[in-house]
Amino acid sequence: MDLEVLKIASNTENHKIIDDHTHISKQKNPLCGDEMEISLKVESEKIVDFGYRCKSCVYCQAAASLLSKKSINKSVTKIKELTDFALSFFEKNNPPFQKEWSVFNKLFDKKNVSRKECLILPFRALSKALGF
Repeated sequence: MDLEVLKIASNTENHKIIDDHTHISKQKNPLCGDEMEISLKVESEKIVDFGYRCKSCVYCQAAASLLSKKSINKSVTKIKELTDFALSFFEKNNPPFQKEWSVFNKLFDKKNVSRKECLILPFRALSKALGF
């Protein structure tokens, strides 16, 4: 296990459910049983708060932690671009994430292809919550 992944997963500042959310979604990984719930507060097409709750492996927790931090104060359009890229990352021979999202390169690496479903579960839940 990569210590960097553990460090990312241990940041739980957004591990919460937002009571006055405008969007919410639950997703489950049928392969391993990981569960992810995402709640968002969106105002004027911008994510102003992001909470997640999960019963999952450290890879899924790390992806959710990064996604929550990087989504706050971003437009819904920008987040759609991010989620589309992340969801197709392992399917195509994609380049690394662009500079704005380069923090995800720590997790989204071809060496982690066996953890693909764990890494993309938070992105699936976010996409569902926002109706993508």
